[in-house]
Amino acid sequence: MADSPTQALDADASPFPDSFYTPSASLPEACASFPCHQPDWNRCHFFLSVMHSYLVAGQCFVPGSDRFWGKMNALVATSRNFKRAAKLLGLDSKLEKSLLIPFREIKVECTIPKDDGTLASFVGFRVQHDNARGPMKGGIRFHHEVDPDEVNALAQLMTWKTAVANIPYGGAKGGIGCSPGELSVSELERLTRVFTQKIHDLIGIHTDVPAPDMGTNPQTMAWILDEYSKFHGYSPAVVTGKPIDLGGSLGRDAATGRGVLFATESLLADYGKSIKDQRFIIQGFGAIKNPKGIDIEKLLQHSAENHGIKGFNGGESINPSSFLTEDCDVLIPAALGGVINRENANDIKAKFIIEAANHPSDPEADEILSKKGVVILPDIYANSGGVTVSYFEWVQNIQGFMWDEDKVNAELKTYMTRSFKGMKEMCKTHNCDLRMGAFTLGVNRVARATVLRGWEA
Repeated sequence: MADSPTQALDADASPFPDSFYTPSASLPEACASFPCHQPDWNRCHFFLSVMHSYLVAGQCFVPGSDRFWGKMNALVATSRNFKRAAKLLGLDSKLEKSLLIPFREIKVECTIPKDDGTLASFVGFRVQHDNARGPMKGGIRFHHEVDPDEVNALAQLMTWKTAVANIPYGGAKGGIGCSPGELSVSELERLTRVFTQKIHDLIGIHTDVPAPDMGTNPQTMAWILDEYSKFHGYSPAVVTGKPIDLGGSLGRDAATGRGVLFATESLLADYGKSIKDQRFIIQGFGAIKNPKGIDIEKLLQHSAENHGIKGFNGGESINPSSFLTEDCDVLIPAALGGVINRENANDIKAKFIIEAANHPSDPEADEILSKKGVVILPDIYANSGGVTVSYFEWVQNIQGFMWDEDKVNAELKTYMTRSFKGMKEMCKTHNCDLRMGAFTLGVNRVARATVLRGWEA
């Protein structure tokens, strides 16, 4: 899947336009809805792969508060969910506090010469949240609104996400405050290399393994790999999400979307339903709808040929402001975080919500939706397919033995199915919803590892 607006950097990048990947005024147009009437949902997996949407959890912060405009601060929301899980688990208060505090927070200045000869300075961040279960893992994003709170929240979320997936990682996240679309390819390369120089001794194969995120892509990872290798020798496992020619994994591009597919299948099967019979709304691919169903392959072809979905005759336009509240069976928010909140939760008509984006709904919305009987499949499980296949890539690099795509996809399905069962067991044990089932599963695994490694109260 394409990870970045800087598509020119990657020969295998998605044909979709920049607007699909940037949290700008064009994002409200990035929506789509369709009933899945086709017998083989796998035909839609590439459509779902555009869900690689680790985007900013709200763009309009209200100074001095814990909220964005109508949205809860991602760090506050994540911490609140953690504390609820800790209470259900009966964690020691000191252990709870220890698990919440990041292992390390890094802030560096990155100054580069621009193509016109002037100097430009940028601020880079890396938050390493927890390493009790293994090397820390998380993406690096390039975006002008990257800030410490956002990075901290996403690093913490990665800790619980990797634990829910039961892969041997902790959580981390990083970013540089820049606008990739305003930088040339050579400027982006210089910036990436300078950032790597500043943090190379704090990342590593068994320490902290970065990956692509918003505004970065496989080429960015290739630059990090090359720069890191100058200091430590050739180390392909130091980053994941690399180009295939440098040790990237087959199946990684579509892993997040495919994981959402497997997660959706598991949830619906648990309720005696199948994907084939449901009406879907997917936020993240254009403001059109068709009650009779959208031909996904034609939509993808049209988008590739026309650099967008404008003019597609297989559906009708829809008002982005009412998109999430349209009538459907399954709603999949797959773009910005914070899109479901106390302002619109009462108007949601979906029976199931699959959180393909990070933090698309906040705790206040959860309470409203829960009272309405809406079932929410949480982000730390639903979108974990990407990091799971990143783990497969890391394993392949360490072994020096590459898997074929069928093996990658089969292993991903096994992990997603197993994680769903573990989450459901925690729901039964603690009499809680799926979000708390996932959080208690992840937090419990991290807490156990922390205690076993010798933590003392």
